[in-house]
Amino acid sequence: MKVISVRRLTDQKRLNLFDIVYQDRLGAQRHWQMASRLRRPKVMDKNFHMPDAVIIVPYHVAENRLVIIREFRVTLGGCQYGFPAGLVDPGETVEATAARELMEETGLRIQEIARVSCPLFSSSGMTDESVAMVYAQCVGTPSTHGNQGAEQIEVMMVSPQEAQKLCSAPDLPMDVKTWLALHAYGQTGSI
Repeated sequence: MKVISVRRLTDQKRLNLFDIVYQDRLGAQRHWQMASRLRRPKVMDKNFHMPDAVIIVPYHVAENRLVIIREFRVTLGGCQYGFPAGLVDPGETVEATAARELMEETGLRIQEIARVSCPLFSSSGMTDESVAMVYAQCVGTPSTHGNQGAEQIEVMMVSPQEAQKLCSAPDLPMDVKTWLALHAYGQTGSI
């Protein structure tokens, strides 16, 4: 199987659609449509090493709790539980993005980064977007004063028991990566 050609279908600032012509394992040509945040999707340059965004999994040292957010998401028409996150700016490191986004969304500061994942793809059937998960210890007092006008965020701190309850709720909109990290935290009590 191999990619033969890529054609951009839209010309937008933040997200574009592409039609990919590829050869399947039997030699037939097929089409696949995908979205990308980039002007050229990663499949063209094989540039998969730098994530587009970060997701911060912050553990508040003084409170001994995991920090999550409840944020309005336009695509859901309502709020979703998740972790602070944001796009990596050009020339910015994953660690710098994590520190900036955590401060902007929660008012908290990173004290220490425990680990950073490789770029992760959560919906590779639809997009080439990747994220790095940044596990960090944080300090400070939660605040949403750094939120932009397009952001509606509620900062929450949860214990392992509260994490288990959130993960057991059948009707809470939750990001898949958040559910996985919350579930592990609920089971182990650590990040």
